[in-house]
Amino acid sequence: MNRISHLFETKKSSILSIFFTAGYPKLEDTAIVLKALQSRGIDMVEVGIPFSDPMADGPVIQSASTQALRNGMTLSHLFEQLEAIRDGVHIPVILMGYLNPIIQFGFESFCVACVKAGVAGMIIPDLPFADYMLSYKSIADKYDLKMIMLITPETSEERIRLIDKYTSGFIYMVSSASITGAQKSFDEQKQTYFHRINAMNLHNPRLVGFGISNKATLEVAANNSRGAIIGSKFIQLLGSEVTADVAVEKLLEGLQK
Repeated sequence: MNRISHLFETKKSSILSIFFTAGYPKLEDTAIVLKALQSRGIDMVEVGIPFSDPMADGPVIQSASTQALRNGMTLSHLFEQLEAIRDGVHIPVILMGYLNPIIQFGFESFCVACVKAGVAGMIIPDLPFADYMLSYKSIADKYDLKMIMLITPETSEERIRLIDKYTSGFIYMVSSASITGAQKSFDEQKQTYFHRINAMNLHNPRLVGFGISNKATLEVAANNSRGAIIGSKFIQLLGSEVTADVAVEKLLEGLQK
């Protein structure tokens, strides 16, 4: 069974997924960070593929992506890093990246490399849904890779129901239509959006991402979905703390405040 599917079948609430950028702070830190997250009980990890024009990302993740590219991170090297530690990683790993470098790699070659590296799914924020259905879905399904789609407060009900019907794994429920970045709280408008999606009774489970950095935002996410995705806050800690283990520890401490 796909590891993402297994996670959502076996854990019904309070799932915590963490995003970090491959090759940040240093080129060979990818495996170190992934192991540190797994050892502290993180349920799932999203590994970002560095890209020169990450349009959905805020300044923190953009800066990490730029540094990773300067460090020499490439998609091929990332697959080598993940394949080398595959036997020691049992939590679901998702690759999150933009379409351009994946197309350059070749989508089916990308899927084959994901399987070899133990990757369970992918998030491609700039992949149009129509293109997914026409050219990508059959290939991803062939390799049992989950294509995770994002929805925002601006996403129409029609599109949400199409995503729910033609994807599996989970739906990434973006907390706002803006770029990524930590927030102290979710305002009434965002909570109305969460309630609207809850009322749709979707088939797929959901995780809330963008803006989660403390106890208040984590609790709102957990109350309105199966859990939360945290990125910017953890990237900040990776850049400021002496080790990945300390960064994970500080992140978990901060989620209690």
